[in-house]
Amino acid sequence: MQRLVMLARLWITACLILLPGFASAETLPMPLPMTEVAEGVFVFAAPYELAAPGNADAIGNAGFVIGSEAVAVVDTGGSRQAGLALLAAIRARTDKPIRYVVDTHVHPDHLLGNAAFRLPGVTIVGHANLPEALSARAGTYLSATRRLIGEAAFAGTEAIAPTLLVKDRLTLDLGGRTLLLEAWPTAHTNTDLTVLDEKTGTWFLGDLLFAGHVPALDGSLKGWIAVIDALRSRPAARVVPGHGPAAMPWPAAADPIRRYLVRLRDDVRAMIAEGRTLREAAERAGQSERDNWQLFDEFNPRNATSAFHELEWE
Repeated sequence: MQRLVMLARLWITACLILLPGFASAETLPMPLPMTEVAEGVFVFAAPYELAAPGNADAIGNAGFVIGSEAVAVVDTGGSRQAGLALLAAIRARTDKPIRYVVDTHVHPDHLLGNAAFRLPGVTIVGHANLPEALSARAGTYLSATRRLIGEAAFAGTEAIAPTLLVKDRLTLDLGGRTLLLEAWPTAHTNTDLTVLDEKTGTWFLGDLLFAGHVPALDGSLKGWIAVIDALRSRPAARVVPGHGPAAMPWPAAADPIRRYLVRLRDDVRAMIAEGRTLREAAERAGQSERDNWQLFDEFNPRNATSAFHELEWE
């Protein structure tokens, strides 16, 4: 019976996209595979990949929460194509209106899918710093994404900033459940936002939490460690990382990323004290963590470089 209901919803979705305001059936991708991690909370666990034509930059976790009146989306993927696949997954499960799209931070693999949610009644929500950060980077993000995923997957992609901004905390009402949004000091980026579904204790941490995929530093190494420690002091039934499994136990999920960041900090500090160069730090810092992370060689040298610039003037 459950399978028949799902097939019926998929058929309804296929019919809906033929109506004005929806993308054509030829361009709408198949729904993203979703895991229901708690009642009414669905997550797409993205693959550990770099942006490419075959994935349309759907390489960051994304999800949605269904209330009795409305739906909130948490991150939208890295292209309109990825966002449309998420939209299809939502419509396969509910016909309730989408009221909010929440961007957990500025990186393109998490918010360039916003273009798929330019729909009546949808408000995009983000950290108070996000519009300025996105404005400064939009051209670079768009040109790089177009190059990496190709014209077909990139079609229709825009950098759309939030209009409802969070400086500290904000509560969103979906009917029968509320989401608590919190803005954090500079850590992974200077635009990090978390989303707690208070009904189920499910906490979307965005890229403040990486699992499996090596962390990517684009803010403050010291700040990130401090924010992780602050997060660890809070209870949650489960957490959703920005990269990694659909859901993880808390606070144990924070142990590997904290270990990596502390190792990177300590290695870079030691190399600075020894008079080592930036290039040496990029090549050597954090290497003891290499076997613990996917995409380590792609990201760790950049992390070490950022850490060196931050720590050399302590």
